[in-house]
Amino acid sequence: MDALSDVMSAVRLTSNVFLDARFSAPWCIASQIGPEDCLPYGPMPAQIIAYHYLVSGRLFLQLEPEAPIEVTAGEVILMPRNDRHALGSAPGLEPAVIDHLIQPPSGGSPAVLSVGGGGDETHVICGYMGCELPDNPLLAALPRVLRINTIDNVAGAWISESFRRAVEEFAGGGVGSTTVLSKLAELLFVEAVRRYLAGLPEDQTGWLAGLRDAKIGKALAMLHTRPAHAWTTDELATAVSLSRSAFAERFSMLVGMPPMRYLTRWRLQLAAVRLRESPRAMGQIAFEVGYESEAAFSRAFKSAFGFTPGDWRNKR
Repeated sequence: MDALSDVMSAVRLTSNVFLDARFSAPWCIASQIGPEDCLPYGPMPAQIIAYHYLVSGRLFLQLEPEAPIEVTAGEVILMPRNDRHALGSAPGLEPAVIDHLIQPPSGGSPAVLSVGGGGDETHVICGYMGCELPDNPLLAALPRVLRINTIDNVAGAWISESFRRAVEEFAGGGVGSTTVLSKLAELLFVEAVRRYLAGLPEDQTGWLAGLRDAKIGKALAMLHTRPAHAWTTDELATAVSLSRSAFAERFSMLVGMPPMRYLTRWRLQLAAVRLRESPRAMGQIAFEVGYESEAAFSRAFKSAFGFTPGDWRNKR
């Protein structure tokens, strides 16, 4: 498995559709996922990826201080860090207070909103993907907004058609349609990340740029494949046919930290997932991710996440 797939797997996304919104121009709302949106589905995750799927019509997304983005039917916009933003029928409109107009979720269906001035109509499905890991390298490397047209290539067209059919069932109250939409949203996220990676400029730095580099990408894959191995910078440099100094400098420049610090962060990411999903003893999990001492593992985990491994497991 490649390093991108490894990190995608560790993200462990959970998806929910929380709002079926229909607007008529002129309209404008402020948007950011909060605990109240997550409440019907469980506690608010540590990290939120908000998304809007434009079923029909058009809208403008405003994320300060950047210029407004026009979004048309069939497009999905994703906010990997859940930044507060405005959606509206035109740029520059003042967001309205609409909380009192939202019909709460019922019977497994999400909340419903219908608002606007009676002009051109826009239909938006709003949802979020949650991740319990607060420091995942993939989410940290993504831009504030990811935008994907679901109908401009074969993979996107298949997802778009599936999403369109799920939306039709969703609108008609079809059994399981919300779950289908949630899973398709995860596929859209993966597709958006792949497209973003393919379009990175050659001089880009960051975790994704390191992943694309032949030498550093190989080293990342080795670290991800065998996280418990007692890696050294010398061993990694030899494996990718670079001198120690050249490898360390190239890794740090692209990834943003030295190889051993990255390895520590990755080991703790894996440990956090296993603590949440496995009943295995703390010492066994510590050993599986490369720690010979449970005490050393506990200190490193608390330093990274602010909780002891036991507290992390209990909270989740």
